Amino acid sequence: MTVVKFIHENTFGKNVSKAFEKFNLAGKTALITGAAGLLGREHASALLESGATVVLTDVSDSALAEAREALSRDADISRILTHVMDVSRPDAIQAVAKELASTGCRVDILVNNAAIDPKVKGEQGVLETSRLENFPIEQWELQMAVGLTGAFLCSQVFGSAMAADGKGGGILNIASDLSVFSPDQRIYRKNGVADHLQPVKPVTYSVIKAGLVGLTRYLATYWANDGVRCNALSPGGIFNGQGDEFVQRLTSLIPLGRMAHRDEYRAAVQFLCSDASAYMNGQNIVMDGGRSVW
Repeated sequence: MTVVKFIHENTFGKNVSKAFEKFNLAGKTALITGAAGLLGREHASALLESGATVVLTDVSDSALAEAREALSRDADISRILTHVMDVSRPDAIQAVAKELASTGCRVDILVNNAAIDPKVKGEQGVLETSRLENFPIEQWELQMAVGLTGAFLCSQVFGSAMAADGKGGGILNIASDLSVFSPDQRIYRKNGVADHLQPVKPVTYSVIKAGLVGLTRYLATYWANDGVRCNALSPGGIFNGQGDEFVQRLTSLIPLGRMAHRDEYRAAVQFLCSDASAYMNGQNIVMDGGRSVW
């Protein structure tokens, strides 16, 4: 019995190992935008765990250095590169692309994660600028430039390169559950505040995230013959120390009865960026605890 048990466990272990071979990203390089942020670091950690080299990009050099140091606690620091890059500026993206190419570094995976996530605070006083009637055109243009135009520009540069050399690659756009439904503004309401002064989730966030899904579908067909796939991941709300009242309101809308932990999207990123999803293209994977189906 002991021998049989050993053989069974040994065979099972080999089968498990074989099952995860397609998740292996050793020898691949993934560039992540907005990589110094909460989710950006998680995406980087997931891809490092799968064996990839990661290129962290963001607008702050100090934030990138901090992210690299934190990630190096669990991964070889030589596989963690950093580049300051403003995704709203084509020249900045081209400069990073040229610098990477000059060192022989090919970007195999692009994760378009950069975004401005406007927090609903309701502290503007008499004029609530988050409301559609008062929303500043300057904020519309800035948030669009980072969250949507930035994804287009990075895809244009790095996706074109993936397609041009015949080796293909993968693009992952980080959208949101708000790409498939409208914000429920009731969860942001402040007691004792008149309706026309209530803070809301701004219009930009939903429009940008829905636009990313549209971009995903377009890119999925554009370079398909060149081996470049594109998919989107739409996370739900992540618990990050929000107030009890907000958390209670939001979780009441989620069948699983809780917000996501920050590391719960890692496996999905590994799947979507690896050959484990080789036949998936143009899809938007919604991970929201079931909120969108209730």
